[in-house]
Amino acid sequence: MHGYSRLGTVRTNGGSPPPSPRFRHGRSKSFSGSIGRGAKQNLVEKLVVVVVSAVFRRRGVLLFAPVLYISGMLLYMGSLGLDINIQRIGRGDGGPQPPGSLYRSPQAFEKLWPFMEADTNETHNTLMSSWNPKLNQVWKPCISPSISQAGSQELPDSNGFLIVEANGGLNQQRLSICDAVAVAGLLNATLVIPMFHLNSVWQDSSKFSDIFDEDFFIDALKNNVKVVRQLPDDVLQQYHYNISSIVNLRVKGWSTPTHYLQKVLPKMKTLRAVRIAPFSNRLAQTAPSYIQGLRCLANFEALRFAEPIRLLAEQMVQRMIKKSLAAGGRYVSVHLRFEKDMVAFSCCEYDGGEEEKREMDAAREKGWRGKFRRKGRVIRPGANRMDGKCPLTPLEVGMMLRGMGFDNTTSVYVAAGKIYKAEKYMAPLKLMFPRLETKDSLATPEELAPFKGHSSRLAALDYTVCLHSEVFVPTQGGNFPHFLIGHRRFLFGGHAKTIRPDKRKMALLFDSPRIRWEQFKRQMKDMLRHSDAKGIELKKPSGSVYTFPMPDCMCKQERRGSEYSNTTVLI
Repeated sequence: MHGYSRLGTVRTNGGSPPPSPRFRHGRSKSFSGSIGRGAKQNLVEKLVVVVVSAVFRRRGVLLFAPVLYISGMLLYMGSLGLDINIQRIGRGDGGPQPPGSLYRSPQAFEKLWPFMEADTNETHNTLMSSWNPKLNQVWKPCISPSISQAGSQELPDSNGFLIVEANGGLNQQRLSICDAVAVAGLLNATLVIPMFHLNSVWQDSSKFSDIFDEDFFIDALKNNVKVVRQLPDDVLQQYHYNISSIVNLRVKGWSTPTHYLQKVLPKMKTLRAVRIAPFSNRLAQTAPSYIQGLRCLANFEALRFAEPIRLLAEQMVQRMIKKSLAAGGRYVSVHLRFEKDMVAFSCCEYDGGEEEKREMDAAREKGWRGKFRRKGRVIRPGANRMDGKCPLTPLEVGMMLRGMGFDNTTSVYVAAGKIYKAEKYMAPLKLMFPRLETKDSLATPEELAPFKGHSSRLAALDYTVCLHSEVFVPTQGGNFPHFLIGHRRFLFGGHAKTIRPDKRKMALLFDSPRIRWEQFKRQMKDMLRHSDAKGIELKKPSGSVYTFPMPDCMCKQERRGSEYSNTTVLI
């Protein structure tokens, strides 16, 4: 997607300035103009001149705004000093480009690589002291008392059956499933095991039971929400054994619990069963404590992967720990979103020239059929990069981690799909981190064979290995990192243990091939400290309980003497 430029809107049509007041308000040469009229016209002229002058002065300020912005950014970056050439500021019309708008990371790497190699044995591995221990063990997982109280009683008679269709990849499906549990609890409905839509991008035909442990899911929810594998025969008979005959309610995105109670529940009671397809993002983030508790129960306790996925994933985690013995079994996981479709969708440019542009145009047309060719659509790769919207390359991820102090003895697990031009782009990351692993190196071809062609099952393997890493590095937004960050908070005392790259700042750093190694390291370590400080965050009213499980899914631990006491926190 294209983004607006942070340097202001650029005029590309060469619009002319307003006509001169001299010609718009010149005096008439005819004799009909009296002295009084001439004096009045003089006054009008003066007023117009003042107004136009003010406009021109304001335009001057606006034109000067980009320079002010870039100067502020340079001051913010501090250590960049004179490493960035101010003359590169331009309008994106083929002239000099603004700082941070070009992909020049390979040139920066070429300059910094000798210093990275020399620095390897001079400092300790950051992996051994990534996080402030004072921030850990503050929260613990717990189920809201409202859930426990409701679950201790026998469930009332069901108001009907809820059928949902989960769409998207693994974690979008996860979102739909957990929200469906919450809606079923809200409506006192019986949830039918969600169906999965065959996504045009993911192309995975897996069913619920292929990815998740169906029996465990039903049993874990039995005291709070009734779940069945399929509709009973009498309901199926009512709809001639054709689920598509059941009315599909078009629920708007982020609908409130009140909407479900007022609009969906009456239909359900009348028809005995309703469908909602698609169901992704159909429940508002803000909800009563009981509903949030059901989301927590579904996501963190009821959903576990199917046994074939779980067994292989556990073996992969153990293998990763064994390979990381030099660092006490700790390793870094990176969610690398540099697949061809992601690069194409971002509308960012790298260093592939015209060949890359043709490939990306073809990929966008194949995946999104004309979406990027609509009338009025403007793609600004430079603005996208400056706004932090471009997926980080493997090279950029490696430079960031080395700058933070993760040396070449660090074991790194890369979770990803098929990397765009992997042979070219993965080479520098492997050079910086020789102990690099992927699911293809941790598992044998025979072990992976049952999962090939099923992107959600492969993503489940990646999810598990990332979940148990010491450090997790997301490189692009999406449901995978959002769910993983929340899950890691849930497991690690409320602390995410996640490095969140500041891609706007990094765009400026990587676009400065003359930057010095010490300056680069200082910026990266500041970024690591900021990630540590932001590791513990409470959910805001509009936040997702899946990313911010405190306080809905966890209890506060207050220190009393040498021990912690548990205090349940409810919203």
